Amino acid sequence: MAARRRVVITGLGTVNPLGLEVASFWEACLAGRSGVGEIRSFDAAPLRTRIAAEVRGFHPEDHLERRLARRTDRYGQLFLVAAGQALADAGLAYAEDDPAAERAGVAVGSGIGGILTFQEGMDAMRRRGYERVSPYAIPQIICNMAAGQASIEHHLYGPSLCAVTACAASANALGDAAEVIRRGDADVMLAGGGEAAVTEFAVAAFSQARALSTRNEDPAGASRPFDAGRDGFVMGEGAAALVLEDEGHARARGATIYGVLAGYGMSSDGYHITLPRPGGVGAARAMAAALRSACLRPGEIDYINAHGTSTPANDAAETSAIKAVFGEQAYRVPVSSTKSMTGHLLGGAGALEALVCVLAIRDGVVPPTVNYAAPDPECDLDYVPNEARRLPVRAAMSNSFGFGGHNVALVITSPG
Repeated sequence: MAARRRVVITGLGTVNPLGLEVASFWEACLAGRSGVGEIRSFDAAPLRTRIAAEVRGFHPEDHLERRLARRTDRYGQLFLVAAGQALADAGLAYAEDDPAAERAGVAVGSGIGGILTFQEGMDAMRRRGYERVSPYAIPQIICNMAAGQASIEHHLYGPSLCAVTACAASANALGDAAEVIRRGDADVMLAGGGEAAVTEFAVAAFSQARALSTRNEDPAGASRPFDAGRDGFVMGEGAAALVLEDEGHARARGATIYGVLAGYGMSSDGYHITLPRPGGVGAARAMAAALRSACLRPGEIDYINAHGTSTPANDAAETSAIKAVFGEQAYRVPVSSTKSMTGHLLGGAGALEALVCVLAIRDGVVPPTVNYAAPDPECDLDYVPNEARRLPVRAAMSNSFGFGGHNVALVITSPG
């Protein structure tokens, strides 16, 4: 039997509420800045929730060819820009007739896809008639089109796939992409996800479900994972992309290796359409599976980037899951939620938080959970409150859980 291929990370890119590229995002993240503010993209005055973490100062025509930008929903625009950054960071570019392009693929996750296009199309049809529906509406709406567009733009002719598992989607995309490389079907996979669901319909729908924070008078303090005063998540938007590569292929071309995607675990709660199974039982199974996949013991994990949405049920369940898997080590391993600053990128969250783990390993520092002020007896771990912390990180875990009971855990290790 052939040896299992080792999957390394050689490129990073992101566009999110804290920054339009990796360096500015990471600086803001470590400084504990919040990307949450009053919604500017539409009039949210009638809604219970009027705050979100929007990507400000992003003009797609500054980064994408004008025709491409016009034919792509915002979630796809955000991902394509992050993807271009990641490929450039990895030093990879394929010509249209490059045989190596057949060994390079793409995997993207999005929980909702082109909801802005869908909303605008429905509005146009109701107001002005069926003939006002754009012929490009369907390609803009469907979740897989970000993967399709990335393949077209960057000549990625290998496996192309899309994960649609709610807030676990881009974590699934990363794990699935790594498996494609491990089984030998590609040498390179561009993987990640994007979401742009800060729209009237989506905010209204999540608000009606009582899932969102209503701390409208204090936007920067609204997302407060694991804090006793948490009252719901804050919607965010953005994208992140990572270049995954067979280690031998990366070393042969002299690529910079940031880390290793060493473990991937999945499970299903099989419990409820929105709520986690009490006690975090399903989440614990995914975390344990990721450790087995990485051939690591719980005590070898130096940092956990939590799903940490700032909802009462999720944060308590995830804390229980960490305790179930890590035992007494749970009280020693730092756990933080960067959603306290970026808001919840839904299907794009997992990729961004995996990128955070890569940077924590690279720089020996873990970001804080901001807005942590009042301890909750059900959430009694070390959540790196309010200030970043210097420490060596050799192995990190990233958790992502989605509506419907989808659970994903990734383990990323140092390249040494």
